[in-house]
Amino acid sequence: MAIDIGGTKIAGALVHPDGTMTATTRRATPRGVDAEGVMAAVAEVVGDLSASPQWASAVRCGIGSAGPVDTSRGTVSPVNIGAWREFPIQERVAAELAARGAELPTVLAGDGVAMTAAEHWLGAARGYANALCMVVSTGVGGGLILNNRLHPGPTGNAGHIGHMSVAFDGEPCACGGRGCVESIASGTAIARWALDRGWTPSAGAGAGGAGASQDATAAGVAASAAQGDSIALAAFDRAGRALAAAIAASATLVETDIAVIGGGVAAAGDTLFGPIRAHLAQYATLSFVQGLRVVPATLGTHAGLIGAAAAATMLSTPTSTPTPTPTPTPTPPSSGSASSPAYVSPPEA
Repeated sequence: MAIDIGGTKIAGALVHPDGTMTATTRRATPRGVDAEGVMAAVAEVVGDLSASPQWASAVRCGIGSAGPVDTSRGTVSPVNIGAWREFPIQERVAAELAARGAELPTVLAGDGVAMTAAEHWLGAARGYANALCMVVSTGVGGGLILNNRLHPGPTGNAGHIGHMSVAFDGEPCACGGRGCVESIASGTAIARWALDRGWTPSAGAGAGGAGASQDATAAGVAASAAQGDSIALAAFDRAGRALAAAIAASATLVETDIAVIGGGVAAAGDTLFGPIRAHLAQYATLSFVQGLRVVPATLGTHAGLIGAAAAATMLSTPTSTPTPTPTPTPTPPSSGSASSPAYVSPPEA
């Protein structure tokens, strides 16, 4: 089973060996409540899942969460869930499962790592042994596949490309660093940079179409760029250059073959991917990275739940289970295999 925890929603599902999901459920992430108030929504999601006839077939539980996370301790401190600071989500979810008769191994993964697991299993990184997957939205996160294995690092934060510095004299980042990718290429940064340079959102720019209210977000900047606005185009060119530099640096360090980019900003399509690919040629110059590909993610909003389930199998170890006698964990296949890792036993015919 899978639980996906974010700033706007808490979702759950039973994920089957072919990636299909059943018993999907969700709750809005509570606002203005304490830590237990948020946990109550998680418990409701678990309760919904336990009502499924397939509940007894679950073999493990993956928890994907907005970060920062500390998987070595099973805690989360999501920037967009202020009530949770070092909240022991893995322990608490395990207790909720046990209370409903499911003493299962639980695995915690950050949302960028979960997205990476999803795209490697069923998405754009399938078939690649070494991949960088990224989420470019209000922040910039990511994860790594190395030698067909998910590589979360000791605390679950490896591949966090958003806080790689690409501008040594750049503006300060919220993390305390300077010139981070996130401070240049996130949706928030793109919109701020454009507004600071005189860009004015036009009515109808963005998802609402003609007659919609002015959209001062990155989506509005993208809409203006598509209409040829010079400041909007420059904002995306700047973001694309920052992303290209970080993607090339990562590939040079660990020899990734592909970079997969998802998230709300990636919805800009060629407005974002055009500049990334154009600038990549300036940074990925060594022979072993010249063939590096940059492609859009394919799983969209399903990546969180599918990724939590995928990460649960890829990262399951005896230490990830809350009980002394863990359920044996099948070895996940390579991305080129025709079979898929089993997260929930398929229902009987």
